[in-house]
Amino acid sequence: MTTTTRTADTSDLLAPLDLAFWNIETAEHPMHLGALGVFEAETPGAAERAARLLASRAAAVPGLRLRIRSVWLPVGGAVRTTATGFDPLDHVTLAEPMGDFHAAAGALMQRPLERGKPPWEAHVLPARDGSRFAVLFKFHHALADGLRALMLAAAVMDPTDLPAARPVPVGPAASRWDWLPDPRKLPGLVRDTVADVGRALDIGSSVARATLGVRSSDALTSDATGTRRTAGVALDLDDVHRVRKTVGGTVNDVLIAVVAGALRRWLDERGDGSEGVEPRALVPVSRRRPRGAQPPGNRLSGYLVRLPVGDPDPLARLRSVRTAMDRNKDAGPNRGAGAVALLADHVPPLGHWIGGPVVAQAARLLFDILVTSVPLPSLGLRLDGCPLTEVYPFAPLAQGQALAVAVSTYRGRVHFGLVADAAAVPDLDVLARSVREELAGLVAACAEGSSLVKGPVAT
Repeated sequence: MTTTTRTADTSDLLAPLDLAFWNIETAEHPMHLGALGVFEAETPGAAERAARLLASRAAAVPGLRLRIRSVWLPVGGAVRTTATGFDPLDHVTLAEPMGDFHAAAGALMQRPLERGKPPWEAHVLPARDGSRFAVLFKFHHALADGLRALMLAAAVMDPTDLPAARPVPVGPAASRWDWLPDPRKLPGLVRDTVADVGRALDIGSSVARATLGVRSSDALTSDATGTRRTAGVALDLDDVHRVRKTVGGTVNDVLIAVVAGALRRWLDERGDGSEGVEPRALVPVSRRRPRGAQPPGNRLSGYLVRLPVGDPDPLARLRSVRTAMDRNKDAGPNRGAGAVALLADHVPPLGHWIGGPVVAQAARLLFDILVTSVPLPSLGLRLDGCPLTEVYPFAPLAQGQALAVAVSTYRGRVHFGLVADAAAVPDLDVLARSVREELAGLVAACAEGSSLVKGPVAT
């Protein structure tokens, strides 16, 4: 339950995309992202000390004290504000020793965050043999995108040589009318509005074209059950680079192609069939500046890529992905069907408040699966001296969809984090195994020197 305030600093008002994430959430489809980090336990009792340290450090991180509450003006708007009486022990928990981190992570990921408090949690999961422990971080998507969530999580790790993030500038206190435009700026606002409308029309027409001839699979759709299952796969980054150097393109191209091939293997093994399947993958693109102040919330656009699941040739699948990604990059992240997130800027706060449930149900019309990449620093992270050895990112699962994939690279390894509706995808372990097999197949195909022509496919 959220409370309402009349005035707030305008710098704290939720941006349209943040407001959209806040309003489309349901109990069956919580809009939080997560990451499961696995640490080596240097000494007995490491998990208990880690939990205490996380709570202690969280109290000193301003971004972890922010809660979200409604405002009167603009109607339907919401604001981030520092929570009074913040207690980090409400957000950090220590579980009983366990044997399977992912089984616990799935159960925790299906539980919505409490909206009346700062929307984040950290769950410390000790291994039964005492050799390791894991920490599952959860952040509401209205509070942070992947990069911002990484910064918040890194703030409670042991100090490193990472450059400190510059503080977000805070403006003067705002009156209830400060959200109205300055009349002197109206000519410029009109010009910007006309340009924005043109861009919105471009995006809308691209979305319409992207729905033509869609050949997805029923296995990627799901009725809301509110259940979650997670799985993780760690692969050698050198293998990815070996394929990239043979084929050309980027590491991300190879990783997306691995997802396409893994889906093919998974669909065939479960008996759904992959022939002719070409689902649309939404690939988020960060719009954050590499330097300077890093505001909370989301700065996202995206690319829409048809995954060539139905193609039996792994190298041909990779060439198709590379060509599609090159086309998206040429068009830029501000246009095209994948830039649907930018349409949130054209909806007033009241529209987000009223239309949230409708927008939530529209995800399956726009794309079939989310495939996102989360950047991690190459420096080794530690918690209470315990080294972080694995990190599996988890993306939110959109309503009507059965599966989401997130990927991170860390310390020479590639980590795939898979999130699925537990009722729709009871065989998520098969997909995880398929990810491993697909990369091995790509490496083998490159080693065999098949008839690969380096460069994009001619069209």
